[in-house]
Order: sequence, then structure tokens, then C-alpha cells
Amino acid sequence: FLPRHQQLSERVRKRLYYGWDKDCGLDNLSSPVADIAVELLQKVAPSPIRRLQKKYVSHVSREACISPCSMMLALVYIERLRHRNPEYLQQISSSDLFLISMMVASKYLYDEGEEEEVFNDEWGAAGKVDVQTMNTLEMNFLSAIDWSLYTDPRELFEVLSWLEG
Repeated sequence: FLPRHQQLSERVRKRLYYGWDKDCGLDNLSSPVADIAVELLQKVAPSPIRRLQKKYVSHVSREACISPCSMMLALVYIERLRHRNPEYLQQISSSDLFLISMMVASKYLYDEGEEEEVFNDEWGAAGKVDVQTMNTLEMNFLSAIDWSLYTDPRELFEVLSWLEG
């Protein structure tokens, strides 16, 4: 999917402090990225209900092993929603938007079939919501984004540059 994946991983490790400790992998959000996610999602989904908190971001990130690429792809999706369907962002809580955008991005990147399936109940457990809620969130998100999940790698690099800034 991404050219020069190894170089990208090293760039993310150094610049975003993702997995900077060699004992930890690139499988949960660094503190600076978690801060950015909280700030951005609270702004784009301003509902006071289930307002996103850093503790929740850290918990979901750790439980679901959110990769840097999933985070960047989720941010691409959120940006699309800001332009294509801002009404959706007024109706969803920032916590739910974080959870569902990360799940959809992870499914798009990593769900290759039976061996690497991404299950909604596992994401629900990570986000402390039931599977029916996850299913509804997923269908509403996909409908809001008009099922437009493909992303050119250049879009991910734009998000990475923005995060680095």
C-alpha cells in the first residue's frame, strides 16, 4: 500500500515518538499524537455527549493496537467528512468518531480475510460499547463518507506532514 514502508516507519518513530522505546512496537498512539487526536476530534465533533478524553484515546489505542497508518487514514476520513458531510460530525460524539474512524481505517488497511479479520465486538470491547452500537456506528460512518475509503498514499503523507508540524 505504501512505498518505502520501512522509511515511513522510521520517520514516524522519530518524529511522532511512535514506538520510540524499542521495547514497544508501533501499536499504540504516542502521547503527542493522542493530544492532537483529542484536540482535533473535539473540534470537528463538538457534541458535549461522550466528549473525547486522552484517557479514552490511550485505552482504545492500547487495546486495539492502533497503528500510525490507521491513525493517519482515520484523519483523512475525518477531513473528508468535514468537507462532504459536516452534518454527520454535528450528530456524533467525538469519542464515537474516534472509535469508529480508527476501526474503519484498521479494517481497510489490515482486514485481509479469515486470518486477519477485524471484529466489531473486539473494537466494541476496546471502546467500551456493545457490538450493536459498533455495527450502527460503522454503518452510519460508511454512509456518511459515501463508502469512499480508498486513499492515495499522498494523502497519508500530507497528514503525516501536518502531524509533524
